[in-house]
Amino acid sequence: MAVSIALAGKPNCGKSTFFKAATLANVEIANYPFTTIDANHGVAYVRTTCPCREVALNCGNCRDGVRFVPVEMIDVAGLVPDAHKGRGLGNAFLDNLRQAKAIIHVIDASGGTDIEGNPVPLGSHDPLGDIEFLGHEITMWIFGILKRNWERLSRKVQAEGLKLEETIAGQLEGAGITESHVKAALTRLKLPRDKPHLWSDEQIIELSDMLRTDSKPLIIAANKIDVASQENIEKLVKVGAIPVSAAAEVALRLADKSGAIKYISGDDDFVESGNLSEAQKEALSKIRTLMKKNKGTGIQKCINETVFKLLDLIVVYPVEDENKFSDKQGRILPDAFLLKKGSTPKDLAFMVHTDIGKGFLYAVDARTKMRLGEKYELKNGDIVKIVAVK
Repeated sequence: MAVSIALAGKPNCGKSTFFKAATLANVEIANYPFTTIDANHGVAYVRTTCPCREVALNCGNCRDGVRFVPVEMIDVAGLVPDAHKGRGLGNAFLDNLRQAKAIIHVIDASGGTDIEGNPVPLGSHDPLGDIEFLGHEITMWIFGILKRNWERLSRKVQAEGLKLEETIAGQLEGAGITESHVKAALTRLKLPRDKPHLWSDEQIIELSDMLRTDSKPLIIAANKIDVASQENIEKLVKVGAIPVSAAAEVALRLADKSGAIKYISGDDDFVESGNLSEAQKEALSKIRTLMKKNKGTGIQKCINETVFKLLDLIVVYPVEDENKFSDKQGRILPDAFLLKKGSTPKDLAFMVHTDIGKGFLYAVDARTKMRLGEKYELKNGDIVKIVAVK
């Protein structure tokens, strides 16, 4: 599972509830800062349309034609201002961010917690103030890594003719920043590459900020909409936040698991069973009203937008028998892989197995039975057979 998504935000914003809603993992959820001390790792799922119905088969790997593809989710320690200086659990938070490909920034839309994550009267804190500081903390964390050795490395680049992009990327490798990220940022900033030792702190911070946005893209999840004011929700939506009720999603998933309702994550409604108590009906009615107003609970939308929009990934289904859409054991569409848009059948072959990638000859489109070359650009939902030298 190469795709890792981090849940980040200040303490007490509902990250752990979001994590439980997305993974159904048992995590500690409480109304005090730093409930999460060590990062929780779990499996969340991106939702897509399974192609099995289209080819008139029942794969057994989807639910009513809805396929869920696993991704890793990391619920990291809560972040407070000046975390990059070691405040709160800042260093633990930033270390846990290293492997994440993208970030879902969970904020408390209700305004019931201050910037440090402490409970305050509902609506007394402006949640817009929580948006900016996360990016700033990550930027300053990257800047801190660069600044520690900047003078020595920059002079070494000049004296020994080292490649600047490679040198910077080497320093930031642990933060998940690649040479291509550095190259793109340097091109846009137009900094004097031959004199890095003369760059000011402001210029290095600007570079760090650009590297953050490129390597750790994020979306905002405006959580706790079940108790937030409409005014707060509307102003957060205006800045691109996705309205979310993690508490409602947890309730729905648990109710579905128990058989009380039928609910597929990402739907904007559910079907009740016939033996619910009046209290259950009343609670579900409130959730239904919330869902209708916001087109769902927002949890699945956050995951899908992170995977398909921020990370620009597609879902591809490798098979061994292109006529039966199955593997050698006869399992129909057994696997679903997430690949970067623009990936080729050869890229898919390497993801399936290194030896298959090395021995790649060509691929076959299972739908059309047409042969695909190694430069063919895979499309979302493609079903592909890889032909390789054994």
